[in-house]
Amino acid sequence: MTKAKGGRQGAQPRRRLRAIHTGAAGLDVGATFHVVAVPTDRAEEPVRTFQSFTGDLHRLADWLTEVGVTTIAMESTGVYWVPVFEILEARGFEVLLVNARDAKNVPGRKTDVNDAQWLQQLHEHGLLRGSFRPHDRVVPLRALLRHREGLVDQAAAYIQRMQKALMQMNVQLHHVVADITGATGMKIVRAIVGGTHDPDALAQFRDSRCKESVDTIRKALAGNYRTEHLFALRHALELYDFIQVKVAECDREIESVLCDLNAQRPTPTAPLPAVRHARGRNEPGFNVRETLYTLLGADLSQIHGLGPYSVLRLVAECGDDMRRWPTAKHFTSWLSLAPGNKISGGRVLSSKTRRSSNRAAALLRIAAVNIGRTQTAVGAFYRRLAARLGKAKAVTATARKLAVLFYNALRFGLEYADPGASYYEERYRQRVVHTLQRRARQMGFALVPTPEHLAVAGVS
Repeated sequence: MTKAKGGRQGAQPRRRLRAIHTGAAGLDVGATFHVVAVPTDRAEEPVRTFQSFTGDLHRLADWLTEVGVTTIAMESTGVYWVPVFEILEARGFEVLLVNARDAKNVPGRKTDVNDAQWLQQLHEHGLLRGSFRPHDRVVPLRALLRHREGLVDQAAAYIQRMQKALMQMNVQLHHVVADITGATGMKIVRAIVGGTHDPDALAQFRDSRCKESVDTIRKALAGNYRTEHLFALRHALELYDFIQVKVAECDREIESVLCDLNAQRPTPTAPLPAVRHARGRNEPGFNVRETLYTLLGADLSQIHGLGPYSVLRLVAECGDDMRRWPTAKHFTSWLSLAPGNKISGGRVLSSKTRRSSNRAAALLRIAAVNIGRTQTAVGAFYRRLAARLGKAKAVTATARKLAVLFYNALRFGLEYADPGASYYEERYRQRVVHTLQRRARQMGFALVPTPEHLAVAGVS
């Protein structure tokens, strides 16, 4: 028996990884230039650098077509990847947007060339998976809704500036009205900016639905109206009004995109169910619920905690086709709402959910907090877990339950029927009693209900 060269006696030859994607390329995205690597047998110069100008991106696509590349992997670097992704995808390439955590290089030298070659090698052997991105018809909707959220956040900042200017004048309007952007608050603010500073005159703008009396509002509006604070208040109000105009323009654009999505959709024959959620303050100006009913073929706003605007934002983030996730478990794992699975040596080291900036998960967490205040089965589920495990874990578990309901309703058309909080509490009580009875039998005892419980249950 001879000793194998360069190894121990009788050692088996190493098996090389099999190439899964023979036409794979790796692309390192940068702000001013991009480095692309292709298989060494495809070109004399397998690594090339292209500028980030649009013309250079088209020349990049031409070169990749020339060398026979069919699929490309790139890291999600800021927003620099967006034009590259869109141009390459439009040219017919399969483009994978890879999380940098999944493509982490081995320790050692790190250059743009090494990163591109490493991505190419991993992708060639099928070791990378692309991040989720909705299909092209939903991407405009997602971009518009994210832009709208940014506008709403900016409007909220100018509301705070209005409150600051009022407080500097000791006009304590926000203490006597629930919201200064409500009917009473905006009338008073506009009157102050218009030059009316008499508390008696300002108090007359009180809406009949306001809880505070005219006398209380009059006392709160007696302030020190200095010129510099009035100037700041006027600017904040004008900017707030300007943003509201832009939000309305954004709503019209979103409605147009939804109409294009519904152009090929058949109108549901069943009538739209009764409204379950009241319309929120920051919801779009058009009928979101009716438009979504045509797009999805079901009214997902019937799920407690998910209003029409929340469903619209979830569809924009997740798409309208749930077949991208084989099961609800895959969907909740993508949302980072499922328990982790860190096991070593047969022992569970950690099962906590991983951190994520997923916008859909954030929406579901907000809905979970809101549904915890309702007398529903999911609300009772939240309250029981919050009392036993804490609110943080209860929010995650309830958000996961809502995600499963959303997935099943959109994927399989399952209708949501809430049995109520009392039904859930009774089912939970029965499970606890059954467990106690089983454990008592194992120890040779029997549970006997007390006369008080028999009377409550109606047993004579």
